[in-house]
Amino acid sequence: MELSSSLDSSQFQHTPYYCEENVYLLCKKLCANGTAEADGSDLFVVFISNEKKQACRTGKKVSLCYRLESVWHAVGNKSCYIPLWHQKASQRADGVVLWDYHVICVQRKKGGDSPCLVWDLDSSLPFPTPLAPYVSETIQPSFQLFSEYQRTFLLGIRFFRIVHAPVFLRCFASDRRHMKDSAGNWIAQPPAYEPIVAEDKTEHNLNEYNEIRAAEVSVNVEPDLINAVYTNKLGVVLSENQLEEFFTQVSS
Repeated sequence: MELSSSLDSSQFQHTPYYCEENVYLLCKKLCANGTAEADGSDLFVVFISNEKKQACRTGKKVSLCYRLESVWHAVGNKSCYIPLWHQKASQRADGVVLWDYHVICVQRKKGGDSPCLVWDLDSSLPFPTPLAPYVSETIQPSFQLFSEYQRTFLLGIRFFRIVHAPVFLRCFASDRRHMKDSAGNWIAQPPAYEPIVAEDKTEHNLNEYNEIRAAEVSVNVEPDLINAVYTNKLGVVLSENQLEEFFTQVSS
């Protein structure tokens, strides 16, 4: 499906390995330039993560991509990873990257038959991409990881924390502590602008968003779940098989 858009990903602030801040600023710009509702009511921030990331890690979490063709560790991290395809950071033909977590924006426009759109600044797919092809190409491709990589990495089941953008823009905060090693050195250079502080002056709560446990995953996509996404600070958590169903039912 072709989408007419005058926007290009290069028009948005993008700092490698700071995807949560990139999406925060992306939401603000989509609201400011009229692509989204001014209050962000048609936007949703989606954290893609897994439970094993907490269970098997030691030391600080590292927000770096792990490229299958050239694996490197900035610190002695034992995290589990989520595979996503068609990522710009990859050097493979299929574009696969193992992230410890990733963040995207999904737009559910009001009324009409417009498809839900995914805004992923790290994706090599069209910008934006309708949700259905994004899921099939990036999250659930028809091909699988080679067996040697399945053995090498602990790949957790992917969960999706969906947060309504107006809530996220008020509540999210990050002092970037997760991007420093044990000696206090930057693992990856931070953005030049000041760290994001929540409206209530909270300075850091990123871990509350990117750490997801299986117990949080909703059993069914029901009206109560849809209503909860508009009020819960940490949104709602779904399995990957529920993602498209959720956005089919949600109305902004």
